[in-house]
Amino acid sequence: MIIEACVNSAVSAIEAQKGGAGRVELCENLHDGGTTPSAGTIRYARKKLHIGLFVMIRPRGGDFLYGDDEFEIMKEDVATAKELGADGVVFGILLPDGTIDAGRMKILIDLARPMGVTCHRAFDMTADPVKALEDLVGLGIDRVLTSGQQPTAPQGAQLIRDLIVQAAGRIIIMPGSGVKEHNVAALVAATGAKEVHVHLEKQEQSRMSFRQPGVFMGKPAQPEFEHTVTDWERIEKLRMTIDE
Repeated sequence: MIIEACVNSAVSAIEAQKGGAGRVELCENLHDGGTTPSAGTIRYARKKLHIGLFVMIRPRGGDFLYGDDEFEIMKEDVATAKELGADGVVFGILLPDGTIDAGRMKILIDLARPMGVTCHRAFDMTADPVKALEDLVGLGIDRVLTSGQQPTAPQGAQLIRDLIVQAAGRIIIMPGSGVKEHNVAALVAATGAKEVHVHLEKQEQSRMSFRQPGVFMGKPAQPEFEHTVTDWERIEKLRMTIDE
């Protein structure tokens, strides 16, 4: 069983490795579902990790229908991840009708190789998951991250199972979203998945002694003196739960 940890920084990637993750999906802006991390973040993570390093290629939050400028940025980001030694990249592009944009996906796949390629949860926004999976198989994608087109993977377990049967070993189906310590064993049993995607975090308190009140760098309700980091102990616990 491979545990892929979705992480929001190089520091979180190091923590995920400490907890026993076999691979990380390195992102920024997880409150938007994840966007492409900086070159410095990728470079530093590569120096510190001996596990798999996959990089999110997503120029913004929101939908997965991209303009020409955004697509050019994605091409640049794939090249950067490759240059910096990433093991793989993670992306997904859709057409307005909710089908896979096979033309643009193929361009990115060709740029990425020999790195691994995962299609992220853009898959969950497709109109027909059966057709979308066949399109991705045809493109030679290595893996699909999916919640089974439900808010969480446990809720989408039946479709995930059906997709694994449909894939028949041609592509990896990796459940993700809402996969936690208390439900991972049941999810794996229900779906037959060989890889899982998790986001297990904690809040790290600021070491600042002086704290300016009433000034916010983001939304007014957003805490200014704590930040989110991957919780290595929770990853270790999840791994032990699977091993049992």
